[in-house]
Amino acid sequence: MQWMEEISDKRLGKDRREKPTPALSRYTFYGRRKDIRRKAEQQKGGYVDQYSSSLFFVLVLIVGLNILDAFFTLMILDLKGWEANPVVRSVIDLYGTEFWIWKFSIVSVSIALLCLHSRFRFVKGVILMISCLYTVVVAYQIFLLLHL
Repeated sequence: MQWMEEISDKRLGKDRREKPTPALSRYTFYGRRKDIRRKAEQQKGGYVDQYSSSLFFVLVLIVGLNILDAFFTLMILDLKGWEANPVVRSVIDLYGTEFWIWKFSIVSVSIALLCLHSRFRFVKGVILMISCLYTVVVAYQIFLLLHL
């Protein structure tokens, strides 16, 4: 009977898992994996092909708040305000009003990476924390603009 188990465990034909899925394939844009199926893999984290609409909303919110932050920063600087973040201040000193390109690029690439890793532990918390932080920053900038 053991020989029957060995035969039943063998696959007929070529195993598709012998080679990894290429980076550009039909699954790149039309993948079907929306969730991680196995409980053990859910705890470790993993990658999926499709993301939730709520995650998309939060990521677009962060990018939009980033744009507002750059715009309001330029307005505050025109009103003789100053930038509190020393890293952004040094970039403004180097690039002037074109700093928003640097800021938008860095945040957008970071958001894309966070989206890709959103099924790993703590990443959704980081995404929510970033969105809350940007909301507070933009609300503070609106407060400053109304009272300058």
